[in-house]
Amino acid sequence: MPEPGPYGHKKTDGICDGVCGEPASKAVLTMSRLKCALRGFDFRALLVLLIGVPILILMIYAHGQKVTYFLRPIWESPPKPFKTIPHYYHENVTMEKLCKLHGWKVRETPRRVFDAVLFSNELDILEIRWNELSPYVSEFVLLESNSTFTGLKKPLHFKDNRHRFGFAESRLTYGMIGGRFVKGENPFVEESYQRVALDQLIKIAKIEDDDLLIMSDVDEIPSGHTIDLLRWCDDIPEILHLQLRNYLYSFEFFLDDKSWRASIHRYKSGKTRYAHFRQTEELLADSGWHCSFCFRYISDFAFKMQAYSHVDRIRFKYFLNPERIQDVICRGADLFDMLPEEYTFQEIIAKLGPIPSTYSAVHLPSYLLQNVDRFRYLLPGYCRRESG
Repeated sequence: MPEPGPYGHKKTDGICDGVCGEPASKAVLTMSRLKCALRGFDFRALLVLLIGVPILILMIYAHGQKVTYFLRPIWESPPKPFKTIPHYYHENVTMEKLCKLHGWKVRETPRRVFDAVLFSNELDILEIRWNELSPYVSEFVLLESNSTFTGLKKPLHFKDNRHRFGFAESRLTYGMIGGRFVKGENPFVEESYQRVALDQLIKIAKIEDDDLLIMSDVDEIPSGHTIDLLRWCDDIPEILHLQLRNYLYSFEFFLDDKSWRASIHRYKSGKTRYAHFRQTEELLADSGWHCSFCFRYISDFAFKMQAYSHVDRIRFKYFLNPERIQDVICRGADLFDMLPEEYTFQEIIAKLGPIPSTYSAVHLPSYLLQNVDRFRYLLPGYCRRESG
């Protein structure tokens, strides 16, 4: 009789034939399918699943934010470039000449200047700021809350230390506002709430049309000669952003000159609103200093990390460890272990790693250098901080 074709033979257990490598005997046919499948399983693949996958998940959890920031040039386009205005200054050049160099005319009398800030706990930086601006400011406006942007309760630091600012008392409009303490709320909502309240406090300070209003955080310090220039010159833009030298932790770690959020406005009733975002295309070059996280005490670093609007950057509790914070400060590294926030791969790569130290203390706020014994921690070479 002819042999059966490929589809004519009796059905056998093809799985066991192929996997176990044995002929289809009675012993094999009685073997459980599960045992047979396990005999042929690749245990190297099992190890990859049991060990490799958890490690991959852990790496994504620990460093996923870095990957996101590194890929930022792919998913976010850079903002439109500013129209940068050259800034001319020398102490031996007359104001008439300086105004003319900028294409403006000199005024017969200077405008009044109002400096308005939201205050948290930056007492030293506020003292340096107000002394830098004191000769040119008509009214200091300060709003303080018993709540951080993240809803944490805090002391009224300015109220408790108001005696330090006696030189500004006659020109001070001070206000306090209670926090709303809404749990789980986006921190930018509380920040916006406080900025609206500051807008009302500015009106209480009796600002008038064409007065100059400085809008900036406490640590964004316009240079005195910049404000003097703008109050004496006519035809300046109605809104002008100020390009500030960007420092981190102290004036030892110069990051770049890309700080632009500080702005100065020719006030218009019913139109001017206090804000901290981009409001115009014009930027005045080299107009002061931005000293971010420039605190005397380690405890102040930890407090701000938990208090400001980007609290989500604290991914692990050990970020708040005092020894780690001190080490980060002296290395010029990032408190949140983040990659640079840039829009091109070239800029990201150029800024990878700690910020190099600078040993120049030239063209810093004069009050800082006049009181170096009190503020030495802000100068190059003095990174060690007190615990607080």
